Amino acid sequence: MTEISLADFRAEVETFLSANATPKAEETEFVWGEGPDEPGLFERVDRDKERVALEEAKAWRAKRFDAGLGWISGPEELGGRGLPRAYSRLYDDLEAGYEIPNQGFFGIGLGMVAPTIAAHGDPQVAGDVLPKMYRGDIVGCQLFSEPGAGSDLASLQMKAERDGDEWVLNGQKVWTSGAHYSDIGEVICRTDADQPKHRGLTGFVVDMKAPGVDVVPLRQMTGGANFNEVFFNDVRVPDNHRLGDVNDGWRVALTTLMNERASIGGGRSGGGFTRLREMVKHFGLQDDPLTRQELMEIYINSRVLGYYGQRTMARVKAGQVPGPEMSAAKLSLTHNQRRISGMVGRILGARLTADTGEWGTYSWSDYVLGIPAMTIAGGSDEVLRNILGERVLGLPKEPGIDTTSPFKDLSVGTQR
Repeated sequence: MTEISLADFRAEVETFLSANATPKAEETEFVWGEGPDEPGLFERVDRDKERVALEEAKAWRAKRFDAGLGWISGPEELGGRGLPRAYSRLYDDLEAGYEIPNQGFFGIGLGMVAPTIAAHGDPQVAGDVLPKMYRGDIVGCQLFSEPGAGSDLASLQMKAERDGDEWVLNGQKVWTSGAHYSDIGEVICRTDADQPKHRGLTGFVVDMKAPGVDVVPLRQMTGGANFNEVFFNDVRVPDNHRLGDVNDGWRVALTTLMNERASIGGGRSGGGFTRLREMVKHFGLQDDPLTRQELMEIYINSRVLGYYGQRTMARVKAGQVPGPEMSAAKLSLTHNQRRISGMVGRILGARLTADTGEWGTYSWSDYVLGIPAMTIAGGSDEVLRNILGERVLGLPKEPGIDTTSPFKDLSVGTQR
């Protein structure tokens, strides 16, 4: 396809959007006590309404794709336009000005799973799956964490055993977002228990509707169920759905994890600075110097994180491989969310735990209860600190079961 100028592409996109979507209305000024009282990090979703929203989202992606705007930087042989990534960024900027169905359903699939399939998948399978993902015909999810292997992902125990041209999967995954509406999933399994834990893993693309796959909602302490447990009982996967080489699944996992941290660490802080600022005013603390200082620390860190996220995401969209900077972005996000949580708790006091019906008070409990999940999702804070310490600062690797301990020659448990 002949490359068109950015100006001509802009005109094409504006024509498409104006014919198929409604421009967003100007945002109204936030007024304390008015509008939805929902500052939580995780939306409580009605799954019946969610199914309707998913169908609307799929219809929009199909319309985009069929107009040549669904995979702008993708290869032409797979239905993409083959244009530079600057064109994709321009489309995103223009689309942001229109009311469109919620595209969050595709965040994990297109942001994490699709790049991994493109990098490590069988060419024939990738050629079949990727166009369908970008068209919205199928939705993808990520199946990594297990009850006994979250932050230490390489300790996972779900097994995949070869049986001719197929693999048989048995085990459990947990904290899987979107598993209940996904069509495919990227799963990492243990294929050789005799090898060191990072070397005995293999990645697969699995059919989430296959016999033996059981998805169960996972209730959180907020009362919602944004995640799932997924059980695999003799689930068969063709060998050509393997990602990368056998026992080289850790390399596959890292591709996904870096993209995951990039998406999580994009700079969002949940309840919003405006809401927090208006809370300070509502409770008469706008002239308190310590409160003002605390508020500005949150604001400054939010802005810095936003700029940092823009820079790192620009590098990713330019085709550069995500690195440790994604860990820094995600860690900065959770640190600022903790600042917000602490400030809200100090201002609201008992109002945070006792529902008096007062607007803008007890509703923040969902935010506070969501913080622990955010400090774990995409790699726990502790793991991210280790990554930065070892890969950026060059500090010695933390001792573990797969490393040499500096204390190995010391006797343990001897009596004196």
